[in-house]
Amino acid sequence: MWGAGVSAPVPPPATDPMKGFRGIAAGVLVLEAIVVLLALLVVGKFTQGSLGPVGITCVAVLAVLMILGSGVQRRPWGLGFALVLQAGLLACGFFHVSLLVVGVIFVVVWGTLLWMRQDVAGRMARGELPSQQG
Repeated sequence: MWGAGVSAPVPPPATDPMKGFRGIAAGVLVLEAIVVLLALLVVGKFTQGSLGPVGITCVAVLAVLMILGSGVQRRPWGLGFALVLQAGLLACGFFHVSLLVVGVIFVVVWGTLLWMRQDVAGRMARGELPSQQG
């Protein structure tokens, strides 16, 4: 059917569902950095001098690492890095209880994301994803 020099059309590559997860993880890290920086402003506004220079520096460095971490989610170690940052946010709860509350909220968010990722990986292994049908 295909003549000399004409090749059959190449089917499009299958979509990678984990690529979407990595994008969501990167977005959550950026939003988390924004929330952490805003929490830093609120804590400073309503509780005078409760964080101190060490606490402010730790929280600001953590927020910058979250933004940088959003850029490495495509790497194999990117998810682990994001989870270490969650532990860092929980540790910042020693500076102020509101940071601990923010940390617990985001641990729940990340737990939900990991549960969804595991569900998609299981469906992918069983061949049940819509992109695998056909």
